[in-house]
Amino acid sequence: MTATAPSFPPFFDAVPALRVLDPLAAFLGAARDGLLEYRYADVVRLAGHSCPTVATAFLATRAALRALYPDTLPRRGEVRVELRDAIDEGVTGVIGSVAGLLTGAAGAGGFHGIGGRFARKDLLAYGVPMRSELRFTRLDTGAAIGVSIDLRSVPGDPRAMQLMPRCLQGAASAEELEQFGAAWQERVRRLLLEHADDPAVIVLEPVAEGALHD
Repeated sequence: MTATAPSFPPFFDAVPALRVLDPLAAFLGAARDGLLEYRYADVVRLAGHSCPTVATAFLATRAALRALYPDTLPRRGEVRVELRDAIDEGVTGVIGSVAGLLTGAAGAGGFHGIGGRFARKDLLAYGVPMRSELRFTRLDTGAAIGVSIDLRSVPGDPRAMQLMPRCLQGAASAEELEQFGAAWQERVRRLLLEHADDPAVIVLEPVAEGALHD
């Protein structure tokens, strides 16, 4: 049986990619010069779905890395990621998973490193007291940036909320299921293409050098 290629909404291809340098990938010959490129479809594959949380986790991580590495490509595996909420609170675990994919940061089960280098273990932590929802810190310089996500200015399509109960109950027609999916993804599209750099949605908060709390 021939596998069918995945068919994502067309707007996925219009979302700017995130390019990073991964020293471990370079060392092991996995990528020429360690250059890796992550697209929105990659985080959708990780999460198994596309939603405002997945979209803004991608945008928040992208914005933080751009702020920490303004003149060069971000170095994957050399950034600590901390989240304010517990891993099982709300959508925190999803956000952390996306941030971990893009930065290489991992929890206790992460890569231990080789000869004292390239470790990703314990670079991803939850339940860290701070004002921002997330904090990203460069391991080499200690520079840090806080990021919070505010979706209030990009409301969802009322049709999605109206159709969701019928879809969940299995009472929706094929046409209604399609309408629900389209309405749901329209908000995702707007976030990724119209509000990717919107400071009202992705809120960056500078962290004072040496501060424990931002």
